[in-house]
Amino acid sequence: MTVSSLCPAAGLLLCVLAWLLPPVAWPWSFADHMARHIAVVAVAAPLLAVPLAESRVARRVSPMVAVIVEFVAVWGWHVPSAHAAAQTSLFWFAMEQASYLGAGVLVWMSVLRPSLSLAGPVGLLLTSMHMTLLGALLMVGTRSVYPSEICGGAADQQVGGMIMLAVGTPIYLIAGLVLVARDLLADPAGHRRRREGARS
Repeated sequence: MTVSSLCPAAGLLLCVLAWLLPPVAWPWSFADHMARHIAVVAVAAPLLAVPLAESRVARRVSPMVAVIVEFVAVWGWHVPSAHAAAQTSLFWFAMEQASYLGAGVLVWMSVLRPSLSLAGPVGLLLTSMHMTLLGALLMVGTRSVYPSEICGGAADQQVGGMIMLAVGTPIYLIAGLVLVARDLLADPAGHRRRREGARS
């Protein structure tokens, strides 16, 4: 079996674990929610996207468009009313998780495709920036913006923000650096020509 065939299986297994494992606390822990969220968008999604990176669909998707789609999905579902609906209704929970996974696969599929130059790393950098901002806002809040039925208070919310900052942000930054290195190694002469052209 090849890596490209093993990655989707690992991604699907991770999704099943993230969606079906019972919550670590009740009322629903916000930190628990965030751990599952990051597992889906930052770990499972790239694994599922690996075999799609060279597909016709991936070639038609702009990384910038994909980043905007994920931004809307992530920030939209963290609006208190939307988050509450997803944590108290199976239907809205399914919609939330489907949008997380779909947007995540869209981003990773678009940035992992070869011969993309710097558009892929820039897309991942922008994704890490908006996730850093959201994580920081959640972490510095002195009171919970979510009702007690779905969040264990300000401390629980702060731990959730820390998980986004400590796990989600580095994954996107490191992946962006890997893509830059891949691009440099694949076409060092091309990069030298672009630098010389910029200087002239």
